[in-house]
Amino acid sequence: MREQVRAKKHLGQHFLTDENIALDIVKALKHTDRYKQVLEVGPGMGVLTKYLIQETAYQTHIIDIDKESIAYLQKNYPALENRIIDGDFLQLDFSKLFNEETFAVIGNFPYNISTEILFKILDHKNQVPEVVGMFQKEVAERIAAKPKNKTYGITSVLLQAYYDIEYLFTVHENVFNPPPKVKSAVIRLVRNKVQKLDCNEKIFKQLVKAGFNQRRKTLRNSVKAFKLKPEFADNIYLSKRAEELSVTDFVALTNMLQDS
Repeated sequence: MREQVRAKKHLGQHFLTDENIALDIVKALKHTDRYKQVLEVGPGMGVLTKYLIQETAYQTHIIDIDKESIAYLQKNYPALENRIIDGDFLQLDFSKLFNEETFAVIGNFPYNISTEILFKILDHKNQVPEVVGMFQKEVAERIAAKPKNKTYGITSVLLQAYYDIEYLFTVHENVFNPPPKVKSAVIRLVRNKVQKLDCNEKIFKQLVKAGFNQRRKTLRNSVKAFKLKPEFADNIYLSKRAEELSVTDFVALTNMLQDS
């Protein structure tokens, strides 16, 4: 029997133990024609890794900040050789690792940094065409939520501006060791065709955050922090709440604001 890695609470570790779910997560990578490399984040004891390395469509790399996991993986997955990275995904230099080439990201993501992982990916969106990951269920629902939904928010809009997002399936807490106190879910993000939003992207991001920070109020209140072009003073968007606007609507509203 193989030795076990101890799950560490401060790293947000909950090791998946269900092999069928692990295989389903790996099979959820659908767009392998768009990349030849896959990076697994937080492999733990390699429940996904064992299936990833069987795939011939791409080459698997793994990264973990847990020294005990790294030692375990080096011993039990020698086929990965120098593709085991001992380090912090949030500090990783993507361009150096893959020489500017595209790659997919997959993982049973540590729940305490799962949103940070996605925003790191968003910063390098043109290098990451696909993401498949396990998240806390309510986080997954928020990421995939559509307008006019109470879970739709800042994360939803900023990610959906550049990725098509699909909620794949819910995962019960009893298939983890140790079991988390919440249910989990797997989602897939696929890079869309938007290379650049048809607006000032910096102001777009600021507007989205301002709108949802006052989500119970209409957007007329949120745009007070910006300079609204006079001709749009009575625009219908101003009488709506942030959760009612799609990405396209937020782009249009951004264009109603002055750049400075």
